[in-house]
Amino acid sequence: MPSLRDAAELPVLVMYNLDTEWKQADKMNQKAEIELMSSSLEGLGHPVSRLEINGNSLHRTLSGYEPSDWIVMNLCEEIPGVPHSEATVAHLLESRNMIYTGSPPEIIGNCENKQFVKHTLSALGLPTPLWGVYENPFAPDWSCFPAIVKPANEHCSLGISSESVVLDRGELERQIRFIHHNFNQPALVEDFIDGREFHVSMIGNGSLLMLPPVEMDFSACNDIHDRLCTFDAKFIPGSKHYEIITSLIPASLSEGEYGELERTCFDCFRAFECRDYARLDIRLRDGIFYILDINPNPDISSDASMACAAEYMGITYGELGSRLVRLAASRHPLLG
Repeated sequence: MPSLRDAAELPVLVMYNLDTEWKQADKMNQKAEIELMSSSLEGLGHPVSRLEINGNSLHRTLSGYEPSDWIVMNLCEEIPGVPHSEATVAHLLESRNMIYTGSPPEIIGNCENKQFVKHTLSALGLPTPLWGVYENPFAPDWSCFPAIVKPANEHCSLGISSESVVLDRGELERQIRFIHHNFNQPALVEDFIDGREFHVSMIGNGSLLMLPPVEMDFSACNDIHDRLCTFDAKFIPGSKHYEIITSLIPASLSEGEYGELERTCFDCFRAFECRDYARLDIRLRDGIFYILDINPNPDISSDASMACAAEYMGITYGELGSRLVRLAASRHPLLG
C-alpha cells in the first residue's frame, strides 16, 4: 500500500460502548453523541465508520477490521457487563496492533488506582492533599478534618456524595465502613481542600496545549458537604448538586495563578506519561493547586468540560476530534 499523506485519508473507526442494561434515554443520548462526533469528523473530510460494543465480544468484533486500515477513536469507557474494563479495551486494541486515540492500557490502569496515583504524586513532589488508605473501618492515625472519603479504585465520582465529607472521627469511620460494604475495596481518605475546583483539559504529547480551565462554581453551596463534585452533580439531572453547581468558562485566574496551574498540570501529564489528551481535577487553597484526580481517558461528549473549554477557545467539536485523530495518526506506520 502506498504511503498516505494525511490523517484525513485514513478511515476513522469511532468505537463506543452501549450497555443493554442502560435506560433507553441513556442509550439514545450515547447514540446521539456518537452521531454528532462522527458527522463532525466527516464534515472535516475524515471517512468515518461506527463500531458499537454492546457485549463482551470485543476481541472477536475487532477481528473484522484490518489494523493498518484504520485509526480507532476509542470512546469506550468499559466493556458492557465487565466493570473496571476501561484499560482492557485499550489492551485489546494493542493486542491487535491497532492505532487508537488516548493513553495505553497501563496508564489507564495506573490512573484508576488512586493509591498508585497518590504514591506517585507524593514521590514526585507534586501537590496533592494529605491522604491515607484504609482496609478496615478504624483510622486511629487520621486527625485532619474536614476530610473526604472515597472508594480507592473507582472513577467518575462513583461513591462520592455529601456524606463523603466528614467532620470528625465518628463520621470518618462510618463512611469508611460504607465504602467497604458497598464497593468491596479500601477507602481513600484525603484532607478536604475546601477551595476552588478546576477541571483542566490538555491535548498533545511532546508539545502540550492546556484548554481554558473550567471552574466548578460552589457559590450556591452554603454547606461544606455540598462543595464537591458528586456522582449526582455529574450524571443526575434534577438532583440537588446537578442544579446548584454550575461551570464557569474560563475560570478567573491571575496571570501568575494561570502560569502555576499550567506548570502543575503539564508536570502531572508528563509524569504519568499520558498520551494525546487527559483531564485533571484540581483544587486551589492558599495559593497551592492540589491535584485530586487524573483521567487519561476523559469524557469528550459535546457537553463535557473538555469540549466546552475547546469551544470557548474557538476549537469546534469536529476540530477537537480531528486533533485527537491526528495525534493518534502520528503513530500509524503509514502516517507517522
